[in-house]
Amino acid sequence: MSTIYGALGLSDNETVMLASLGQRVVFDAVQQVLGDHNNDLAAATALFVEEVTADYKLRYKLPGGGRLQRQRAMSRPGQIKAYGSWDVALPLEDFGAEIGHNRIDFAYMDTRELARHIDAIQVADRNTVRFEILNALFNNVGWTFKDERWGDLSIVPLANGDSVVYPPVVGSEDEATDTHYLESGYASSAISDTNNPFATIRDELVEHFGQQGAGSNLIAFINQAQTAKVKALTDFDEIPDRFIRPGANVDVPYSLPANVPGTIIGRVSECWISEWRFMPANYIYAQHLDGPPPLKMRVDPANTGLPRGLNLIMQDDDYPFTSSLYGHRFGVAVANRLNGVVMELGTGGSYSIPSGYGR
Repeated sequence: MSTIYGALGLSDNETVMLASLGQRVVFDAVQQVLGDHNNDLAAATALFVEEVTADYKLRYKLPGGGRLQRQRAMSRPGQIKAYGSWDVALPLEDFGAEIGHNRIDFAYMDTRELARHIDAIQVADRNTVRFEILNALFNNVGWTFKDERWGDLSIVPLANGDSVVYPPVVGSEDEATDTHYLESGYASSAISDTNNPFATIRDELVEHFGQQGAGSNLIAFINQAQTAKVKALTDFDEIPDRFIRPGANVDVPYSLPANVPGTIIGRVSECWISEWRFMPANYIYAQHLDGPPPLKMRVDPANTGLPRGLNLIMQDDDYPFTSSLYGHRFGVAVANRLNGVVMELGTGGSYSIPSGYGR
């Protein structure tokens, strides 16, 4: 239920007609509620989004490799410079919804009905932000965003085998191309100790960010359709039911990561496993929790005066109709192309974008 009651200074069991409160009071209260919603949403998306920025284009940089040069007492080494970068761009799109009423409906609208409408808007906003994040991660094809002010912007996905060379992986000194869109070569029904997708995903991530001897801090998201097969893996350690105390000789994971979507069900092959029902069936997404998140979110520059996050843009009275317009301007795209791996559990020969995603 929306927190509009508290913003209006009412208790949850009070029902007041909106017409008696005044449009300005209601407008300010709604903005307060949406401000709390925006803060919660920012915390929930921090795992995927490294930064909120007004930049439309930037050069993402990571340290390169190489060796020091031999030198003599009277000589100087040749000059070098850091390398390991690629250009990325960010879209900026306008999302919105409008709620309209005729004069009779508005006259009968009370705080309970207002709370229901605000809840619906907030749910729609969460759904939109989540979809845009997953769409940016699942889409392995670059695309062009036609920006009204800056022209064509080239949006890139996670590492997809294109011409970009990345800093040397652990165990190498040479830059190389890479791809983080994988196909398992077996169906999800064939997941087993022999066909363990998380071992492959782990190796793809730790080669860029390093591997800890005591266990790497990776997170992998699965659909509930794959839960039974994942739990059947020999080295899967389950998170116990909080209402059940585990018995002796049972491995119990601890130090669970916070602000992770879905439900963390256990740990396998150095990966935390989160069952997230918004993951497409037969797909796994994983990233390194100790590395910079893969995405950046673009918003309007502060000097434009345009609000950030979900906002009640305006209320319009055009007799006999009353409408409220809500808006959220943002865009997400991949910046750190190395901290994210998507695996399709299939036998088609190459990765394919999940149904409902892509451009």
